[in-house]
Amino acid sequence: MSTPSLPAPESSARLREALIAASFTADGLLDLLGAPAYAALARSETVPALRATRGDSPLETLVRLFLLQQPVPPALAAAALPLEQCLADGWLVREDGGAQDGVLATVDVRPYGGDEGQDWFIVSDLGRAVGGAGGAGTRDEGVVLGVGGASTTLAGITVRTPVSSALDLGTGSGIQALHAAQHAIRVTATDLNPRALHFTRLTLALSGAPGADLREGSLYDPVGEDTYDLIVSNPPFVISPGARLTYRDGGMGGDDLCRTLVQQAGERLNEGGYAQFLANWQHVDGEDWQERLRSWVPRGCDAWIVQRDVQDITQYAELWLRDGGDHRTDPAQYAARYEAWLDEFEARKTKSVGFGWIALRKSGAEVPSITIEEWPHPVEQPLGPVVRAHFERQDYLRAHDDAALLADHFKLADEVVQEQIGLPGAEDPEYVVLRQNRGMRRATKVDTVGAGFAGVSDGSLSAGRILDAIGQLLGEDPVLLRDRTPDAIRLLVEQGFLDPLGRT
Repeated sequence: MSTPSLPAPESSARLREALIAASFTADGLLDLLGAPAYAALARSETVPALRATRGDSPLETLVRLFLLQQPVPPALAAAALPLEQCLADGWLVREDGGAQDGVLATVDVRPYGGDEGQDWFIVSDLGRAVGGAGGAGTRDEGVVLGVGGASTTLAGITVRTPVSSALDLGTGSGIQALHAAQHAIRVTATDLNPRALHFTRLTLALSGAPGADLREGSLYDPVGEDTYDLIVSNPPFVISPGARLTYRDGGMGGDDLCRTLVQQAGERLNEGGYAQFLANWQHVDGEDWQERLRSWVPRGCDAWIVQRDVQDITQYAELWLRDGGDHRTDPAQYAARYEAWLDEFEARKTKSVGFGWIALRKSGAEVPSITIEEWPHPVEQPLGPVVRAHFERQDYLRAHDDAALLADHFKLADEVVQEQIGLPGAEDPEYVVLRQNRGMRRATKVDTVGAGFAGVSDGSLSAGRILDAIGQLLGEDPVLLRDRTPDAIRLLVEQGFLDPLGRT
């Protein structure tokens, strides 16, 4: 799959050595630029970084070349990397072809910290990494973007248990494939855009990661009947009129692309396997959005779907019009495109669009666990362990009836605090809140029994014995307390406030 306009990966090992030797890493960038200039890059503002790289050190040269896409003198480039080999392999080109003119990068190379502190590099089109010199806005068909908020979110929520096989569907510049290569024996990466597959090859090679099985095609077509232990996808989920831009527009009507990805994942997963997606979905007039998503979940799979944000159709259209650079066009053309978006939403009776993540686990359960919730609040990444624990708790709750639940022992999860809410000076609080300071950072109201139960759950006593003691303390009938409390315990387990110890 030769792409002459892009670098060849053969010199990746030598280039990688040079980048690391110059501290062209995530930590090295922060040290060089300082926090303000580093943050400005994420806003596509390059002036602070240009001011911070006016010296002649190899690191400053590499930042100007690969992040700011500025020409640098050949002598400085030769001091920072294997110049002639990078020119021969297409990483760099001479400005105007003259030997004494500056050299320019042909691709964006962005340092990226690995799961365990590895020095990785994401390769993408010039100026198309988020924080790149040109920003992400583009009207270029086939452009391949680099690291952005969506890709890092998906990487953070993905379950990272060792697996035999993983599929990165719609790989782009290869970020998810790079993560998967650390814990999967075999990684397959697909994309409709052959240029993206070449970038994935470059990203893996320059990061020192094993290669992936790269396949061109749409959706699950490239993998035939193959099945996987892990499927991840940051797909072109934008709900738009038409399919102008491959990297974002799925080419199907409405949210059909995301629905298809999710519905067809079940037959591609091995037993116990996970499929995790970022997605957009329509909020249709007269339809419950949660029921819409429930219909997407494939048979035999548990699901956890979290809506992180909702935008009305005007906000949504404006966001993606700016992303495509349409706001820089003729005002009449911009207005016409805006009208086309609103016409599309009106035809589909769409009033708003939701964004979030969808996690599936193939459990084979006769009665699957499907949790669909709205959670716009801050969370603590990485959430992969939290996602895995969520599904393990569903298995536990399915396997334990009320009697088994009361016979088991529980431990209050780490970093859970109790807040008492009420009027100042009141003898008793109006209600009690348990709050997590890790993971999803949930908060839930509990009554006096629930607060007391959580407070003494250190694993030493069974749930039933704790309730008996609480009943005696409060003067309540222990039989009635045992009868009405299991639902509250289940909720605390499901939301991660209590960890079952399995001592039944």
